Amino acid sequence: MTRAALIRRYPSSRREAPTRKRAQSAHPVGGSEPQDAALYRLRSDADMQQVARDVLAHAKQMGASDCAVDVDEGNGLTVNVRNGRIETIEQNHDKGVGVTVFLGGGNEVRRGNASTSDLTAGALRAAVEAAYHIAKFTAIDAAAALPEDSWYAREPRELDLYHPWNIEADAAAEIARRAEAAALETSPLIRNSDGGNVSLQHGRFVSANSRGFVGGHAHSYHSIAVAPIASRPRDGMQRDEWYVSRRDPADLPSAESVGRYAAERTLARLGARKIDTCTVPVLFEAPLAAGLLGAYVGAASGRSLYRSASFLLGKLGQRVFAEHIDIVDDPFVLKGMASGWFDDDGIATQKRTVVEAGVLTGWFLGNYSARKLGLPPTGNGGGAHNLAIRSRLTKPGDDFKAMLKKMGTGLLVTELMGQGVNTITGDYSRGASGYWVEGGRIAYPVEEITIAGNMLDMLGRIVAVGTDVLTSGSRGTGSILIESMTVAGN
Repeated sequence: MTRAALIRRYPSSRREAPTRKRAQSAHPVGGSEPQDAALYRLRSDADMQQVARDVLAHAKQMGASDCAVDVDEGNGLTVNVRNGRIETIEQNHDKGVGVTVFLGGGNEVRRGNASTSDLTAGALRAAVEAAYHIAKFTAIDAAAALPEDSWYAREPRELDLYHPWNIEADAAAEIARRAEAAALETSPLIRNSDGGNVSLQHGRFVSANSRGFVGGHAHSYHSIAVAPIASRPRDGMQRDEWYVSRRDPADLPSAESVGRYAAERTLARLGARKIDTCTVPVLFEAPLAAGLLGAYVGAASGRSLYRSASFLLGKLGQRVFAEHIDIVDDPFVLKGMASGWFDDDGIATQKRTVVEAGVLTGWFLGNYSARKLGLPPTGNGGGAHNLAIRSRLTKPGDDFKAMLKKMGTGLLVTELMGQGVNTITGDYSRGASGYWVEGGRIAYPVEEITIAGNMLDMLGRIVAVGTDVLTSGSRGTGSILIESMTVAGN
């Protein structure tokens, strides 16, 4: 078995839940209806907006200074198979209303929150009353007010986020079987499986408040996953998985390609060994490179900043990344997992360059954190939007194989364990496994090692970013090569 599985374009991404951004969508639920079609029916925007109006009206009657309401409904289907047999079938239909009541104004604001999954008139009134009474006894918080009127999103954009997949459980199970069967048929060394999985989720959301803001969207999310197990007498047992997710089921790769790729990755791990402690270049495979972006976003987000719990404090306008790095936050990507024309506060989103030529040019701020910091919000209440990192040194031919050659000799990391990033200091230490690379070629798999460094040092010493771009949730990147890190082994 060669390591070819790691030297080609990924069918999709590893497991990561999507970030659900709110964006206008008026698509009806389409396609032919299956026998259990009720599972896929959602309330209309008009129905959900009426619920929101009822909540706002009752809050006004009670004497609330302001009120905000979120109305959410979703349903879905998840089917798990193992060794060709159905293990579980789960159907969900969830709905809920979240109410926030504000009392007072200016710097004398109190707020209270309550929620209910019962959308009857009596339950909605009870939720408003609960939020009102909670607000009466909470501490004054000047940052707790609703956004300024000028901050709200007023121009809806269609972002193509809703593509229902109207299939029944039997059809979903068959797709999962095909994915698992393809994995098992790849090699006789694939002797078992943790199963195949197909999941689909559809939902609709409306957000409104007493300042006149109303926005909403329908959304969909579909996935296929496989987790094969390989074993060989002299090498023991290894497991890996692959997971692919899309807004539109038509964009999913074939179940067979997902299964085969999962199997190839698993087979490549057989014969893993430890290595001696060393300081070497480290190449983060694209799915893990997205995690580096996630650590940066956490440190550049409002909550970390106003709590003085970020290694990026005082770094705005300074070079933090290598000078060839640019990072763009783009909420307007069609079918994007983190797209939306307004954020969780109703504030207008915008496409921004947040790192330019290595210089940190912007934070990720929602309404509350912006007020705490005395800064304008950036439309990132709820997180980053389809964050993409690019290098000005990247050439069209810098695929994964080229990235291995750039590294020469060092460590390719394909799996990380633990949560070893200190947001305050930037210290980084994670359990890892992957492959030892010599002369630009994968030599053998390695495991039971730890990689360590400091995030500021790591970001500043990015040597290259590959063209093997993979989107994982709200972040997209190719593989990232760090000039050197400490690898602890034997």
